Amino acid sequence: MAFDLIDITAKRAVLGGNRPALVNIASGRTVTYAQLDERAARVAGMLALHGIKAGDRVAILCRNRIAFFELLFGCAKLGAILVPLNWRMPPAELQPLIEDCTPALIAFGEEDQAAALAVAGDIPTLALDGATAAGYEGRMARVTPIPCRDVWPQDEVWYLIYTSGTTGKPKAVIYTYGMAMANYVNVSQAIDLRQGETTLNFLPLFHTAGINLYTLPALMSGGQVLVMPSFDVDRLVDLLAAGRLDTLFAVPTVYQQLSLHPRFHEIDLTRVRHWGCGGAPLNDYLFGLFLARGVRVCNGMGMTETGPTAFLMDPENAPLKVGSVGKPQLLCQVRITGWDGQDVAQGETGEIWFRGPGITPGYWHKPHETADIFASGDWLRSGDIGWQDEDGYYYVAGRIKDMFISGGENIYPAEVENVLMQHPAILEAAVVGAPDPQWGEVGRAFLVLRPGAARPDPDELLIFCRERLAAFKVPKSFRVVPDLPRTAAGKIQKHLLRQEESVL
Repeated sequence: MAFDLIDITAKRAVLGGNRPALVNIASGRTVTYAQLDERAARVAGMLALHGIKAGDRVAILCRNRIAFFELLFGCAKLGAILVPLNWRMPPAELQPLIEDCTPALIAFGEEDQAAALAVAGDIPTLALDGATAAGYEGRMARVTPIPCRDVWPQDEVWYLIYTSGTTGKPKAVIYTYGMAMANYVNVSQAIDLRQGETTLNFLPLFHTAGINLYTLPALMSGGQVLVMPSFDVDRLVDLLAAGRLDTLFAVPTVYQQLSLHPRFHEIDLTRVRHWGCGGAPLNDYLFGLFLARGVRVCNGMGMTETGPTAFLMDPENAPLKVGSVGKPQLLCQVRITGWDGQDVAQGETGEIWFRGPGITPGYWHKPHETADIFASGDWLRSGDIGWQDEDGYYYVAGRIKDMFISGGENIYPAEVENVLMQHPAILEAAVVGAPDPQWGEVGRAFLVLRPGAARPDPDELLIFCRERLAAFKVPKSFRVVPDLPRTAAGKIQKHLLRQEESVL
């Protein structure tokens, strides 16, 4: 089942044009749905004047801003393809992406001007900031909205999202209009998305969560999106204290920073109706900390390739199923398979496979890589290990590539990390497999300490782990580090940790 989309901004302008769609919380600037539709049509006209046509790529390198969504919808009206680029990458890493997607235009924010110009070469550029006639607002003022197509075909490419590259070179995941509708259905059913409610946009826009959790579904439903140019925990606390948010989706590092804020125990967190978490499951300690404040954080799980919403926990059962990512949402099918590709029994671990209208058709201009991720029957191999309990709730044990074998026993780092983070001195933990002459591989733990905590003794950590884990799961070595390398989604880049020494 898939869907053609009716022009979203045009439809929303008819249904409630005076309602606020996007608000820049730094400046207070508000764009209504009628204004968003009109400005997106101006974007389409501006792009057309510069020779951009259906199927051409428009790259964008910027921090979170309203103009990003005007360009996103403007490309949809014209049939062009938006390509958000990772502003955390240096020009040397951006250059291969430019060569891969071959954009007809590169738009950029002032913070990323140098990087954009360094990789642009002969490609035309568009400055999103400033008051010059050649800039975004100057060009917008000189064009009029053009007549645009009113239907966006379900199978057509809307935008490309480059994978975070935790193990290798990023690939561009194709996002279609049908995927956007499927994600809207999955999110709206999972969190009871309501017209007029307010959510926050602050996760990076070059990542699927920045667009789809929950900004694009909120705009499709007629909600209000507060745009935070970059993450600011103080500003988030102010928004929560003022009761301005109805829904919030964040990654575990954001919940961690929020829990460490001096005002965490003062503000009323229950004014947010739904709290979602993705990128990685919230650890048991943090879940309990928020639960004590009256907040039921709902873990979810998805991939860039799943559009992204696949699993999301229901608030009612979150305290009873701590660690679960919930059940597959309305337009998502799931299997748990063994190494032979056959379904495993309930309670047994295996690889999670996905199917449904929210699944990407593949990677941009990479047919071999696309073929590699799909099994027969259009099932997407996730590369994640999981299992289902007797009540139908799913749990993610970790990535297949992160699992290691010690003395013939499978070890899933997520289980060990969850135990380590119960230690009063440990804020974060990441466990990887390290070569060992006796056991083949053993666990190596990297630890980030809580603010003000004393460095724990290695023998104490061994005892702590042995009281809670089977002996073969206990890490062989520990190392305290100031921080852990992460992707934009908050996922720990364990391939970088495997290159480190193991000394506490």
